[in-house]
Amino acid sequence: MSATARGPRAAAPGAPLRGALATGARLGLARRLVIGLPYFWLLLFFLVPFLIVLKISLSTTALRLPPYEPLVTWAADGVMQVKLHWSNFGFVLGDELYRTALLNSIEIAGVSTLICLLIGYPMAYGIARAPSAWRNVLFLLVALPFFTSFLLRVYAWIGLLGRNGPVNDLLLALGLVDQPLQLLQTDFAVYVGMVYSYLPFMVLPLYAAIEKLDLTLLEAAADLGARPVKTFFTVTLPLTKEGIFAGCLLVFIPAVGEFVIPALLGGPDTLMIGRVVWDEFFSNRDWPIASAIAILMLVLLLGFVVLLQRLQSREGRA
Repeated sequence: MSATARGPRAAAPGAPLRGALATGARLGLARRLVIGLPYFWLLLFFLVPFLIVLKISLSTTALRLPPYEPLVTWAADGVMQVKLHWSNFGFVLGDELYRTALLNSIEIAGVSTLICLLIGYPMAYGIARAPSAWRNVLFLLVALPFFTSFLLRVYAWIGLLGRNGPVNDLLLALGLVDQPLQLLQTDFAVYVGMVYSYLPFMVLPLYAAIEKLDLTLLEAAADLGARPVKTFFTVTLPLTKEGIFAGCLLVFIPAVGEFVIPALLGGPDTLMIGRVVWDEFFSNRDWPIASAIAILMLVLLLGFVVLLQRLQSREGRA
């Protein structure tokens, strides 16, 4: 037998090319799966519910289950009829109750976001500048409330702010007041609940932005004679705007539609759009009006997000 016959079988022509194509096809399939899973999640849990709510908002109320008329009906001659009632949106925009609730929600959410920013920025800055041994501990303390139910945390403030609660007891012991204050069922209690509940959402993106800040820039500003306050407003603050934008969005958007905190801590005058939607859905059983409010709120918040993103991108290009 010759040496050529005893040697290993020669590779078929084009085998490396086919192997490379198969590997590329597998990598392409893996990339499509990785990218497709988030899109499938958004399609299933965002787009589909949005289309259902939009369909209900274009209907009318009916004494049936579900309590709204179908959009598509069939006539006796087999002709399909589609009835879209855009009047629900006009009614919501023209009614004073809904306008007041919307403006109150924007005001309370805006003030709560500002307070969270004023409190959260020093907290995030302190955590980012703390020694590495303490950084994880401080970060855990900020995230610790997430280990407890949101509803239980709000209920805890009922006991803390009650007339016989620890807050009033402390004020009486310090001699700051002569009798217990009415802290519950006020706007003050709502702001306390909002800030306490959403402060971690402000601290986390701020910490990420401050932690990535180049310290040599601060040293250069100090070498050029800039005072710490001027360095903060001219160097630190502009370079952490992305964290500020992200934190404000994470606080403002859920705070606008908040329902639990105003219902438990607020008074009868604390009218927010989340409570109005709840009443329309479950008390009045007017699903079309409630759906129209939800759609308008979604459009408003998406417009707010797009506006902030454009401002941020414009400043980045500048």
